[in-house]
Amino acid sequence: MAKPLALDFDPIARADELWTRRWGTVPAMAAITSIMRAHQILLSRVDAVLKPYGLTFARYEALVLLTFSRTGELSLSKIGERLMVHPTSVTNTVDRLERAGLVARRPNPLDGRGVLATITDRGREVVEGATGELMAMEFGLEEFDDEQCRRVFELLRPLRVAAGDFTEVPDEGAARDGA
Repeated sequence: MAKPLALDFDPIARADELWTRRWGTVPAMAAITSIMRAHQILLSRVDAVLKPYGLTFARYEALVLLTFSRTGELSLSKIGERLMVHPTSVTNTVDRLERAGLVARRPNPLDGRGVLATITDRGREVVEGATGELMAMEFGLEEFDDEQCRRVFELLRPLRVAAGDFTEVPDEGAARDGA
């Protein structure tokens, strides 16, 4: 598929001008539109890297999460909690990873009704390969330096706190910086 020709103007800036004329200045409209467009761009870039591995970003995140666990396995409920997704999404993700031979399921010995997802050796190989490629293309953010990426993270953090993703700990930044 051919890449569409670039416009000779910024459509979001244009929409902001028209919005301002009609309803007044609302910087949040241009900001949300820019964030949504950035999401589309980044998802497209990351998906292009993950597709040859048979992964989507959601499946990649689940595999990474399993590699971070001490035992290489987590309950499906813990995966959903950490990835902040609905249980149905976790089940779908793990089903697909299992069909691809990247994870295996087993009953949770601590919870008679629960299930554990365990990363397989093949899953570890795939996540290592995909991670290497994602890091090489800076997760699609190659236009930004390290400091700009840190600022984007910090800028969006209050939104995540307000959404209830986590509770802000006053000295968390200092702890993260090694203080």
